[in-house]
Amino acid sequence: MPVIKAVEPFQFKQFAVAQDQCAMKVGTDGVLLGAWACTDKIQKVLDVGTGSGVIAIMMAQRIPNAMVHAIEIEEAAYIQAAANMEGCEWSDRLQPIHQSIQDYAKLSREEYDLIISNPPFFSGGTFSLDENRTNVRHTVKLPHGDLLSAARKLLSKEGKLCIILPYIEGLRIQEVAKTYRLYCSKITEVVSRPGQKAERLLMEFKKAECAEIVKDEMSIYGEAKGKKYSEKYIELTKAFYLKM
Repeated sequence: MPVIKAVEPFQFKQFAVAQDQCAMKVGTDGVLLGAWACTDKIQKVLDVGTGSGVIAIMMAQRIPNAMVHAIEIEEAAYIQAAANMEGCEWSDRLQPIHQSIQDYAKLSREEYDLIISNPPFFSGGTFSLDENRTNVRHTVKLPHGDLLSAARKLLSKEGKLCIILPYIEGLRIQEVAKTYRLYCSKITEVVSRPGQKAERLLMEFKKAECAEIVKDEMSIYGEAKGKKYSEKYIELTKAFYLKM
């Protein structure tokens, strides 16, 4: 019989995240988003599609006294996220919610200063044999229009939506967001190494249209070869990664 390798909890500096019941494991995208999102004047956060709960817990670590709600539709992931939140030192400010964002947005009267999401991004292509992974990677249960519609309803007047997507999908959602009266205010292009093409877009959206979008770039690695991380990446993530 084949040996099934157990998925070990991902250990951060101040908390650990069990992830064996989650379709998508802790990765660079989620950690980048959780570390990048601006947290000034934030009192209430909603993490959409929380998975293991990693971004929600990062928000609780970063924003003292903020309440963080984390919504997850998949039951196994929700149960694991709830356990991860209960096991961290900010558990009294973390609330997991087992529901779709579509239903939650219809019923909730909450207003959030920050909505954050590492959403699914394939709108087409071949479906995976692993149903859970398919649901996460494809926009099956969370079309981007539904995410934008929910954000428009649930954001406070000055609130913001922060997401990360592959470059092309990021360009598309910037245009789609305008039809929901959400406007991109800040973009960080993420490249693997200096001089390479952008692979990811970190994006912030607001209800009010901005006169000018704030743009910058960040590379994961600081050299043409090797595994030395860039100073900017280290500075952004050093509060979380053990070896930063």
